[in-house]
Amino acid sequence: MEHRTVHQKIDGFGISQAFRRMELIEQLSPQQQREILDLWLSREKGAGISILRLGIGSSPTGSPYDLMESIQPVDPGGPNATPNYVWDGKDGGQVALAKEAKKYGVKRFYADAWSAPGYMKDNGSDSNGGSLCGLTGVTCASGDWRAAYAKYLVQYAKFYKQEGIKITDIGFTNEPDWTATYASMRFTPEQATEMVRVMGPYARQAGLNLVCCDSFGWNESRAYTASIEADPLARRYVDVHAGHTYASPVDGPLPTNRPVWMSEWNPNGDRWNESWDDGSGFDGFTIASAIHDAMAVGNAAAYVYWFGASRGATRALLQVDVPNQTYAVSKRLWALAAYSRFIRPEAVRIGVSATDPALRVSAFRNKDGSEVVEILNTATTAVNTTLKTKSGKATLYLTDGGNSLTPTALPGRHGHRPVTLQPRSLTTIVVR
Repeated sequence: MEHRTVHQKIDGFGISQAFRRMELIEQLSPQQQREILDLWLSREKGAGISILRLGIGSSPTGSPYDLMESIQPVDPGGPNATPNYVWDGKDGGQVALAKEAKKYGVKRFYADAWSAPGYMKDNGSDSNGGSLCGLTGVTCASGDWRAAYAKYLVQYAKFYKQEGIKITDIGFTNEPDWTATYASMRFTPEQATEMVRVMGPYARQAGLNLVCCDSFGWNESRAYTASIEADPLARRYVDVHAGHTYASPVDGPLPTNRPVWMSEWNPNGDRWNESWDDGSGFDGFTIASAIHDAMAVGNAAAYVYWFGASRGATRALLQVDVPNQTYAVSKRLWALAAYSRFIRPEAVRIGVSATDPALRVSAFRNKDGSEVVEILNTATTAVNTTLKTKSGKATLYLTDGGNSLTPTALPGRHGHRPVTLQPRSLTTIVVR
């Protein structure tokens, strides 16, 4: 293996606790809450995430996907009326989590809206899709709410600022091509581009990076990115292009030179599963493979997992059982941690190659000069190889069925290091 070429800059790895999922954690004991925060945020004990994705509220719907109350739940009387903003200082538990994340060193906070308040939309509801009044093709008796919606989003960031949290990135749409029974809102690629032109100046003035468009599939995201890139004004305003991987997986880069984020995904599944590699499609190895694809195939600058913790048959990283006052940890957490703990913001991905087709390899150089090599051995047998790295102290961290970032010193002189890669494992090598 060898590496030389420099690829994309890395913004980080993250999670979300939107839809009031943090309120589950708050019902556990203080000690358990700290343990969970460590698992998410600590670079010594857990994943050391560097991005927190926040859900901008709409009125609750009674579904398992309740958001918190909107910061303007009541129509102020029209798009040109003086806004009546409200703030509870909690935001469904997200404020407390953001404050903790900041203490652990997180600096990237991405706030994204699933829907505008219902009175701003043509269907009168925050749920079941609908479109923002004033967009091309969307006429409402109440008028054009595009600018009012942009100001509403900026105000959300201002409320976080008064709590001591700087929102760095903001988005006006989540899965604009998917209608959900809970909070959701539709944009065509052309309408999203139109909204970028409206939202862009407000975001710039507020010092916010504008993110678009969080389509529900990676391939589907291409139409949104291409539409924005084809518009000279919109292209200037979008700082990050984002996509999800529910409808389609990462199979290549998005058509832009701007940073690209895989900003939401977890796999389908019908049960809570703590396994590393059981063939279920929602085990730890699946997540490690998906992260590899996002970074090495999609040239993603960030990977944000959907839900740090939830309940029941969740595919979150952790499962919380409030009645029994317990929580459980899946191997999905350690798959993410193998990347997020060691590959830090402002790292760059560097070229790496492997002669064995069973090995899926990516490599990164951090700003401090340390190098990280991630090796997925997809074979069912061990593989012996020699890794060529820079000289320095090297540590190998093994993640497989029986190990969760188990460290061992890696021998080797002048950067030529013999390595045994365990079957169906993720091996993380850090050279300092």
